[in-house]
Amino acid sequence: MRKLHALKLAATALLLAAGTSGAIAAQTSDPLAAKGEYIARAADCAACHTLKGGKPFAGGYAIASPLGTIYATNITPSKTAGIGNWTEAQFARAVREGVSADGHHLYPAMPYPDYAGISDSDMHALYTYMTTQVAPVDGQAAHVTALGFPYGIRSSMALWNLLYLKSPSHADVDAGNTLARGRYLVNALGHCSSCHTPRNLLMATDNSRYLAGADVAGWHAPNISSDPVAGIGGWSEGELAGFLKTGHAAGKAQAAGGMAEAVENSLRYLSDSDLHAMAAYLKSVPAQHDPAVTHPAYGYGQAPARIYDLDNAPSRKSLDAAAASTPIGEALLASRTYTDLPNVTEGARLFTDACASCHQPSGAGTEDHYYPSLYHNSATGGVTANNLVMAILHGVDRTGADGPTYMPAFDRDMNDAQIAAVSNFVASSYGNPALKVDAAQVKMLRAGGPPPALKLWMPRLLALGAIVILLLAGLLITLLRRKRSR
Repeated sequence: MRKLHALKLAATALLLAAGTSGAIAAQTSDPLAAKGEYIARAADCAACHTLKGGKPFAGGYAIASPLGTIYATNITPSKTAGIGNWTEAQFARAVREGVSADGHHLYPAMPYPDYAGISDSDMHALYTYMTTQVAPVDGQAAHVTALGFPYGIRSSMALWNLLYLKSPSHADVDAGNTLARGRYLVNALGHCSSCHTPRNLLMATDNSRYLAGADVAGWHAPNISSDPVAGIGGWSEGELAGFLKTGHAAGKAQAAGGMAEAVENSLRYLSDSDLHAMAAYLKSVPAQHDPAVTHPAYGYGQAPARIYDLDNAPSRKSLDAAAASTPIGEALLASRTYTDLPNVTEGARLFTDACASCHQPSGAGTEDHYYPSLYHNSATGGVTANNLVMAILHGVDRTGADGPTYMPAFDRDMNDAQIAAVSNFVASSYGNPALKVDAAQVKMLRAGGPPPALKLWMPRLLALGAIVILLLAGLLITLLRRKRSR
C-alpha cells in the first residue's frame, strides 16, 4: 500500500512538473485565440483527434463505433495533411454539418449533430485558434476509415442528415443565464447526448429518451436526467460539478472509460461557473423514469458487519505486478492456497488477490477516497453490470483537476470466467445483489458490447432491397415487351 501511495505521489509530481496543458499545448496572448482554445477544450476535440502521447490534433485515434472502427483525422493547420487550406466557412460546415472541405460526408462519430448548435462567435474563435495556434503536422494519420459495405458509402449520410440533422440558432447564449449557458455546454459543446441518449435503428439519438442512458462500446453511459432514482436527481449541484471537474464523487461514482477521457481532456479545464451551469441544467432536465430501477445506483451496499483481513503475499504480488504494468499471469493467480478458508468462492479468492489490497477486504476503500468504496458506488449498484465488468477488464486511468487516478486492467490476467466470478462477488457483497454476469457476457463486453440492431438487420434489409430491385426490373422488362408487341 505504501508503495502504491508513493507511486501515486510520484505520478502527481511528474504531471505537475509537466504542467496541466494536456494535449493542447499552445499558449497565446491573443484573446480571440485563447477563447478558441477554451472552446476546443469544452468541445473535447483533443479526445478523438489526439493519440495519447501523440502530437496535438494530428489524428489517428481509433473510435470503436458499432459499425466498425473510425479513425480521427489530422485537423492541424497542415496544408498537406490537415485543414491548412480550409476557409472558415468550410471549417464551420464540417463541424456543424459533417461535410468536409472536399465535399465528402463525415460519420456522426464526429458529433456534428450536436456541434450544429455552436454559436457563430465561438466557431470563429475556434477556427482562429485551430489555424493560428496549433502546430501543423504534415504526416498523415497511420490509418484511414474504411467501413464495410454498405456503411462505407459516405454519400448515404446525406439522407441521414436530411432526417436527423437540425439547424439550431447560432446566436450567442446569454452568459448571465445559468440554465441557458448550461444547456449550451451540455448539448452543443459537450455533446453529452451522443453517449447518454439511446439511439434508434438508424443510429440517431432518440430525443424522446433524452439523457436516459445508453450502452457505448461495452460501457453504460448512465441516465443523467433529473430523475431522483434512475438519474442524477439525488446528486447536489456541487457533487455534479465536482464530479465533472475531478472524475469522482465520494459515495456516488467514479469516471472510467469514455467519461474518464472527457474529464481528462475537457471537463477539468472548464471554469467553475461553467461546471456549475452544466450541473444546474442537468438537474433541470425532465426526468427519464425507469420503473425497473428501484434504488439509485449509488444506494446499494454497506460495510460488512465482520471484516476479514485476507491480505497476503499472493495479493501483494498481484498488486505489485499490476502497478508495474506487467501481466500478473495465470500461474500466479492459480498458485494461491486457502487451506484456512475452505468455503471461499472463486470470486472471493480473486478479489482477495487482485482487489482487496486497494479497496480493502471490507470494500470500504481508503479514507482519502483515492481507492473508492465498493458500496455506495454506481459501478457496483448500476442497472447493469457493464461498468463493473469493464472497469475490471480495462482499469481506470484518468487525470482530473485534483490529480491522477489509476486502477490496473485485468483483461490480460483473468479469463472471462474469472472476470465474471469476481464481478459477481463484488456486486453481491458490496453492491446490487441482483446483478449477475456470466463468462459469455464478459466475452461480449470484452469485444465491445452487442452489435446494434442496424447491423443485425442489415443483411435482411440488403436482401429485401435486392428483391425489390429485381421485382422492379422484372416489371420494367415486362412493360417494355408489351409496349414493343403493340
